[in-house]
Amino acid sequence: MVEQKYTVKNSTGLHARPASLFVQKASTYRSKIRISKEGRETDAKSIIGVLGLGVSKGEGITIIAEGEDEETAVKELIYLLNSLKD
Repeated sequence: MVEQKYTVKNSTGLHARPASLFVQKASTYRSKIRISKEGRETDAKSIIGVLGLGVSKGEGITIIAEGEDEETAVKELIYLLNSLKD
């Protein structure tokens, strides 16, 4: 299992388009991927789940992956979050 904390920098947080891109990317991995915020956790491959967390700019999240491509998944999801434009 690999987990990494991340502070959201995108001005819209993980809403609408950024959440959609995140879920699409997470869905390309075979590992089970979860995202958590303030004790609440959801499937990172579920758009409803990710939007339901209500992640805003400046808030901390944790990405948790478990499976055969867990390290790559977390690394590339962090890269995606860092590349999101305002």
